[in-house]
Formats: sequence, C-alpha cells, structure tokens
Amino acid sequence: MSEEFEPNIVAFLCNWCSYAGADLAGTSRLKYPPNVKAIRVMCSARVNPLFIVNALQQGADGVLISGCWPGDCHYIEGNYFARRRFMLMHKLLEHAGVDPRRINMSWVSASEGAKYKEVVEETVERVKAAGPMDQFRRRQLNW
Repeated sequence: MSEEFEPNIVAFLCNWCSYAGADLAGTSRLKYPPNVKAIRVMCSARVNPLFIVNALQQGADGVLISGCWPGDCHYIEGNYFARRRFMLMHKLLEHAGVDPRRINMSWVSASEGAKYKEVVEETVERVKAAGPMDQFRRRQLNW
C-alpha cells in the first residue's frame, strides 16, 4: 500500500493582514489542511529570497508568501516590493529546475479568514501535484 503524499509547506505571513486572516480562519473553526507551518513576518517585503531556498533545503515541499492587498500595506509599498521580488525568485527557481507550483504568493486581508482557507487548500493541491521536493535538500555527509 502506498500512502498519499502530504506536503510540508512553509508560509511566510504578513503580521498585519495574512497572519490575522489565518488567525480568523482558526478562530472561526474553518477546516483546512494542516500542511502549512506559518511564520509571522512584519511585512511580506521582509521575506528574503534566501528564506525560500533555505525552507526548501530544510525539507519544505513548497512555500507560500502572503501579504496585504496591494495598496493596503501597513508599510505603504512593502507588498509591491514583495511581489517584484517574488516574480524574480519564481523565475530564477524555475530556471534552476524547481517546479513553479512549489512557490506561491497570495494577498489575504485580516478580515478574510475564508480566503486564507482557500489559499491554503489551493497551495496544498498545487504542491501535491508537484510531488516531493528532493532537489535542494541538504544531505547528511557520512565521513
């Protein structure tokens, strides 16, 4: 019997909107896959591209970056910087052979708990379709 693949996903969530949206989904008792491990960042612009590569190296099968809707950023233009950085990183990782379905970005406001649930479900399905990530994982050396 083969088990169905359950991906590990790291989510970098903006403190002011997406993290609050995730909290609302939880307090509203919305059911969504438990595959996502949330990391709170002050702004989606704070997500360094090396965080994404490091997450993949450490065993994540996918990454989600979620921030405030464009125009609603607590730091004025942070989500515009994040979107630009995401597009560049997405293309770079695709060029390096990483399936583009593994790296996802979304906008979720603090009042959108149901939207957060949908984003998580979509991300899990996309990463499941991509399969397990083995490309960048650090290998333990046996000397």
